[in-house]
Amino acid sequence: MSTAGHELRAEAVEGRRGTRTLFRGVGFTLGAGDWLHVRGANGAGKTTLLRVLAGLARPSAGSVQWNGVELARAGESWRGAMAYFGHHAGVKDDLSALENLCLGAALDGRAIDERAAAATLWRVGLRGRESLPLRVLSQGQRRRALLARVLARGASVWILDEPFAALDTGGVEMVGTLVAEHLRAGGSAVLTSHQPIALRGGQSVELAG
Repeated sequence: MSTAGHELRAEAVEGRRGTRTLFRGVGFTLGAGDWLHVRGANGAGKTTLLRVLAGLARPSAGSVQWNGVELARAGESWRGAMAYFGHHAGVKDDLSALENLCLGAALDGRAIDERAAAATLWRVGLRGRESLPLRVLSQGQRRRALLARVLARGASVWILDEPFAALDTGGVEMVGTLVAEHLRAGGSAVLTSHQPIALRGGQSVELAG
């Protein structure tokens, strides 16, 4: 993971759904080791904001920049630096967690061998389940498999939409530990969560809805 010249900046960002304005005026700057908690009630636009920050949607006003360059122009520089963890990730239910991770890494341009992939899955608590098809795993175990892909990307910026959802207490603690380690290594993170986040410092944005 490279953190050289590492800055994600949002300026006066506005998001809409149809004709409805979900949020406006969102601004922040994240550098190495920084994290942001996006708060708000259901329907306030948290997922919309995270998709805008990930470059998966355009803001209706304002701008998001990676190292001083608009995301729309940052291209591969931003895609290679960012890992997005959302509700509807592209996984194949008939493939195992191990196969999904190897396929996802290949699609990300970061080939991973099976031994390293298995170690990553063990790290998120899937030891003994790595060869099972995703369709037989619980929702929480599927979320762990998706988190493994975030780890495998080696990205500087993690954008995590409800990463604690469907996880038990041990899973919540595990995610908190992984994010804390990522920040200590010089990474950055943007999270949404209805649960308290056991991380020190950080910034917050409240979406009114």
